[in-house]
Amino acid sequence: MIGYLQGRPLRFARDGFILLVQGVGYDLNCSAQTLMSLEGKTFVEVWVYTHVREDALQLFAFATELEKSMFLALLKVNGIGPKSALNVVSGAPTQKIVDWIEDSNVAALTGLPKVGKKSAEQIILSLQGKLVRAEDGSASARFKARAQIVSALVNLGFRASEVEKVVEHMPPETDLEQGLRQGLSALTT
Repeated sequence: MIGYLQGRPLRFARDGFILLVQGVGYDLNCSAQTLMSLEGKTFVEVWVYTHVREDALQLFAFATELEKSMFLALLKVNGIGPKSALNVVSGAPTQKIVDWIEDSNVAALTGLPKVGKKSAEQIILSLQGKLVRAEDGSASARFKARAQIVSALVNLGFRASEVEKVVEHMPPETDLEQGLRQGLSALTT
């Protein structure tokens, strides 16, 4: 799986761009937030999610690990696929979306591109209490740590669904090192 790329952006489109990495052009789907952050740059680094289906292989790129973490959290919501999750993270900064979920703000979530009332309610129901709000408006360290734990364990070859169940039961203050130890212990017994 591809998890990270760096290179030269070539051709931008409304919903993505092509990234040239050592002579290979990767067609990356990305959010409006990521596209804005890449504007005018000649060399970029992006975090990547590889989505594999029977009939398609798609790459989704994110300017920050936090945005990728939000995207991955949204994929766990019933009825939300990669394109829908991308629409959500395109609509507002990640921390604002976290705040809306924690505040049960259905109206704000329905203001995001292609998010109806039913989807907004499902997002809140599935994710409320699982995302940690940042006190100072910056990216939440605990939210990032949980996402890093999940990512590391999945990259070690464990199934994402099993990893999620294990990480869900970890205390919110668990840091990356503790989480990896606890996760490896739980997943290998």
